[in-house]
Amino acid sequence: VQLQASGGGLVQAGGSLRLSCAASGRIVSINFMGWYRQAPGKSRELVAGITSGDIINYADSVNGRFTISRDNAKNTVYLQMNNLKPEDTAIYYCNADGVTYYRGSYYYTDNYWGQGTQVTVSS
Repeated sequence: VQLQASGGGLVQAGGSLRLSCAASGRIVSINFMGWYRQAPGKSRELVAGITSGDIINYADSVNGRFTISRDNAKNTVYLQMNNLKPEDTAIYYCNADGVTYYRGSYYYTDNYWGQGTQVTVSS
């Protein structure tokens, strides 16, 4: 199983970006998909997450500005980021938890991270 993230970049304050993260492999189901971020000198924090049952949560700092969604048929999660602020600058990582996949005759469940994508917001 692999997660491939895309969509980061440089944007001015007030601008928008859309991140995508696609999971590939012999996947049967994914329970949770989410986005974390890590700014220089800070610990990694959850930005937004969505379960297979569409239960969504956001960090207080992004609530009302960011929107998370997922396409279960494509095993893909999206993060629409609007009204970006300089403090949103960070490396954004996608995460998939409770990923059930098969290998041969067996099923497994595990947690996976994408490679990270840089988001830079200039003031």
